[in-house]
Amino acid sequence: MFDLGGKVAAITGAGSGIGAAIATLFARQGARVAVIDVNEAASAAVVDAIRRDGGDALARRCDVAIAEAVAHTFGDLQAAFGRLDILVNNAGISHVGTIEQTSLDDLDRLYAVNVRGVYLCTRAAIPLMLEHGGGVIVNLASIASLIGVADRFAYSMTKGAVLTMTMSVALDYVKRGIRCNCICPARVQTPFVDGFLRKHYPGREDEMRKTLEAYHPLGRMATPEEVAALALYLCSDEAAFVTGQAYPIDGGVLVA
Repeated sequence: MFDLGGKVAAITGAGSGIGAAIATLFARQGARVAVIDVNEAASAAVVDAIRRDGGDALARRCDVAIAEAVAHTFGDLQAAFGRLDILVNNAGISHVGTIEQTSLDDLDRLYAVNVRGVYLCTRAAIPLMLEHGGGVIVNLASIASLIGVADRFAYSMTKGAVLTMTMSVALDYVKRGIRCNCICPARVQTPFVDGFLRKHYPGREDEMRKTLEAYHPLGRMATPEEVAALALYLCSDEAAFVTGQAYPIDGGVLVA
């Protein structure tokens, strides 16, 4: 089950955290993987680890907010692999604050990566998928797509857009062999969270980490590997009857 042999997968934001876990798992399941990240050194390190484990991967630096960079990257992937079967739109950034604490520059910065980036990568990937009869797209949305989260105005706005883009693409391409779903995690223990705690709560990291963990009825944050396992299911043939759906992975937040 969950075999990705013969498939080519592109994962954005794959230099660390959730994206790196997805790239590593997909390669282990037989996919040839493009590790795409704005941090070239980070993506190269993930590729090195995949290759040491016997997987097939290449690293590409790309700022998903820049149209020319995305077009170049996906053209390069087509030349390198000859096809594209899976796209995981994982690249994203965050912001803490209410609408009063969100400047226009903050809003534009999040929109550029979290919304325009998903649009650009999906728009570049779909023609490549259609050349070979279809494919699968998984977008990383958020629990903030489904419920209100305090002090996350701009972030919630962008992840709501990811959710509705997912539904739109799923509907428009359901007859053309492309499935599109999104994953809606609550908080995930990643280097991003560690950096967030260091920046906003210096000296209180352990205290605030416990607060973040307590937000979930299960009493902890998710791991990147748990999110990657859900992404694997959605991108595998075992999920061939699933499209247009938002999958929470939230430690019980929605039922609390």
